[in-house]
Amino acid sequence: MPILPINTGPIDTGRYGTAEMRKIFEEGARVQRLLDVEAALAWAHAEVGNIPRKDAEKIMAMASTKHVKLSRIKEIESEIKHDVASLVRALAEVCDSSGRYVHLGVTSYDIVDTANALQLKDALGLIERKLNEFEKTLMGKSLQYKNTLMIGRTHGQHALPITLGFKFAVWMREISRHIRRLEQCKERVLVGKISGAVGTQAGLGVHAMKIQELVMQRLGIKPAEISTQIVQRDRHAELTCLLALIASTLDNFATEIRELQRPEIGELFERFEVEKQVGSSTMPQKRNPELCERVCGLARIARSLVIPALENVVTWHERDLTQSSVERFILPETCILVDYMLFLMTNIVADLRVDEKRMLENIDLTQGRTMAETIMMALTRKGMSRQEAHELLRKLTIKSETEKQPFRETLLKNKTICGKLSKKEIDEALNPRNYLGTGIEQVELMIKKTREERRARGLGNG
Repeated sequence: MPILPINTGPIDTGRYGTAEMRKIFEEGARVQRLLDVEAALAWAHAEVGNIPRKDAEKIMAMASTKHVKLSRIKEIESEIKHDVASLVRALAEVCDSSGRYVHLGVTSYDIVDTANALQLKDALGLIERKLNEFEKTLMGKSLQYKNTLMIGRTHGQHALPITLGFKFAVWMREISRHIRRLEQCKERVLVGKISGAVGTQAGLGVHAMKIQELVMQRLGIKPAEISTQIVQRDRHAELTCLLALIASTLDNFATEIRELQRPEIGELFERFEVEKQVGSSTMPQKRNPELCERVCGLARIARSLVIPALENVVTWHERDLTQSSVERFILPETCILVDYMLFLMTNIVADLRVDEKRMLENIDLTQGRTMAETIMMALTRKGMSRQEAHELLRKLTIKSETEKQPFRETLLKNKTICGKLSKKEIDEALNPRNYLGTGIEQVELMIKKTREERRARGLGNG
């Protein structure tokens, strides 16, 4: 009977996730990070004189998946039922007599939590890079379309004119805030520990604090200021919440594009490869916003991981095992999904097709009634009370809509309006391009601000 292949998830099969991010969380890469911590620990022990330097050098030389085989670790684990202890034994085996110093004075989660920080450092580096790339893309679109007129919508209804560049500038600054949040969060998340079974460092001897400091310096991360057997999980929960927040932002952007791609609106369009891409297995005409829908769907998964992350904050005494199984899912999955969503959205926005003609046509759908506020404000400048002007315009917009009459004609037929405003004043007020307020100026200011922040991050003007 043939052996059936093991079913794997869409991340494992490569359907979702970038290759560079998935590589960080591959099993072999995970083992190497654990070995990196063991090597740094041996080096630190030698630095303070706890073990002979030649033994530390042997451990450091052999702390590699080239020598410590994943198959051997699994073989040992099948017998002793402990993953880190299995890795320790496998490393000790290849170190000959120097193996007696492997894992000296520490507990499993000194190694695991520090390895977690190393993996997250790599993962967050990729996410931060993609946030910066997306911010740059949005900055370019804000500038490109700062004068492109479109209708602004509230409650799904036509409100007042804005520009497409204004919309992109709003998105850009939301991404800018996430970049700042991530930078702040990294300070609290990217920490390791060498503190022993309950955090007191009792097994590490008189140089315990120095050993922890040396290990973290060698690995390029900071030590937790104080910990129990584990680094406290509020740190990971904060990160998961932030990544879910980023996912929700991307969901918001993708939802807007999906809405504006509807045939009834037809203003923005996700890229569609007309030569080969298929929109539907049965409807040949379909051009679905499939990538945006993928972002929206994956955001639901990212948000769902917040609850187990928050549950993981709760710990029995100095440590229990309830977090372990959860983190094997949520830390890799959240990073992989959010990185992938950023990759998708950056390309979606970069390749958006914009129908500026349709945007202008859509502004005219309500026959000028969206400019009622401008007439109201013109009347107040002529001495009419704001409330009186509002009520008059409310009735006139209803009349225009009911009679399917252009709003301009309705206004010109009203004695009160014509007694206050000339035809020229009415026409100027009804021109949507005359009622953008500070919109274009705000776009320019936000581009300037973003460029300054990017220079401060060492990214230059781009």
